Amino acid sequence: MSERVAIGSLDDFPQGPKRVEIQGHRVAVVRIGDDFYALGDRCSHADYSLSEGDVYEEDLEIECWKHGSTFSLKTGRPTTLPATRPVPVYEIEVEEEKVWLKLP
Repeated sequence: MSERVAIGSLDDFPQGPKRVEIQGHRVAVVRIGDDFYALGDRCSHADYSLSEGDVYEEDLEIECWKHGSTFSLKTGRPTTLPATRPVPVYEIEVEEEKVWLKLP
């Protein structure tokens, strides 16, 4: 059963990535326009923060700043090497100007 947790208001999330730490989960929340994506904030190749990387809006990918692996914002799967394992993805909802994250 998942738990829905408020992580902030819309104003707390400018365009691009932002790290959120909630209940032992380190999550990269990415805002592109009015769309939100959330995935584990640790590159599966090496323990570097994905929220510090570049976002490729047209491809819906985020790049690990250290080694260049990119990950799908929708699935968490790596799209370039050296990473070969996916990172977890989280469901995110926006309701009445609040941003909610569903924890597993």
